[in-house]
Amino acid sequence: MKATLQIQRGSAGEAPRQEAFEVDFEPGQSVLDGLRRLRVQTDPTLAFRYACINANACKECMMLIDGDVDYACTVRLKEGVTTLAPLPKKALVRDLVTEIAPPDERLHRR
Repeated sequence: MKATLQIQRGSAGEAPRQEAFEVDFEPGQSVLDGLRRLRVQTDPTLAFRYACINANACKECMMLIDGDVDYACTVRLKEGVTTLAPLPKKALVRDLVTEIAPPDERLHRR
């Protein structure tokens, strides 16, 4: 089966652009599985965040999926187009990565 991931790309301070990628998938695989495959097989520059191994950092893969805030690890890939964008109302870092911690909670190195 094939899915098309329509991904909002770009960095803070530049105009966002849309890029579409086709990925193969098996029924039951998640959007996160598709993103990971895409980064390994097609575009290693794609930025997204996840931390499935570390229970303390879960929720890292939250993004806009088809216009709804959801977790990429729980939404299943489907045939057709799935649109992905960074979280709204959060500072954009790059592609699907936004700032998570409020500024006063970030580690500041001197």
